[in-house]
Amino acid sequence: MKYKTRKEEIIQTSTILFKQRGFSAVTMRDIAKAMGIKAASLYNHINSKQEILSDIIISLAEQFTQQMKVIKNSNENNIDKLKQIVALHVDITSNNPYGMASLNNDWMHLENELEYYLKLRKDYENDFRIIIEKGIEDSELVKGNSEVMIFSMLSTLRSLYIWLPKKEDLDIQKFTNELSLVLINGINK
Repeated sequence: MKYKTRKEEIIQTSTILFKQRGFSAVTMRDIAKAMGIKAASLYNHINSKQEILSDIIISLAEQFTQQMKVIKNSNENNIDKLKQIVALHVDITSNNPYGMASLNNDWMHLENELEYYLKLRKDYENDFRIIIEKGIEDSELVKGNSEVMIFSMLSTLRSLYIWLPKKEDLDIQKFTNELSLVLINGINK
């Protein structure tokens, strides 16, 4: 894979190592070794392993939060908004499954950016909640516990990074449509 910058290469190499071993177990020396360079060379491009983690997680969290705002504020009905949320998760995850592993598994290791990340996450979940509750209010969704609906959908969407990389020949559009059908309509006959 060709990278635009050395920093981008460092970040991509790190995401793979973080997924394989976990953030805490990976050292700067491990990252340098995987890249075939000396550890000291990494510091010409980044300041710390914490900076790498922050770049990975914050960039993804910002993508989700910004796109959720667009979806929430669109004129679409709530079912279509939910389909767009599923498509958003499939798109971001299929393009960056290793980064999604860090987002889900290593966010608690953020130091300086933890509060900002938690705000992004809360904003995202609140917008999701608004869509679900509006869908119930508009009789587009069954009357039910919106928190259970959000939990069910987000649990699946947040864990796509585990499943998607194992499906190399997957038709992403078809998968997105089928996943939307199951998550939104359920599995009733």
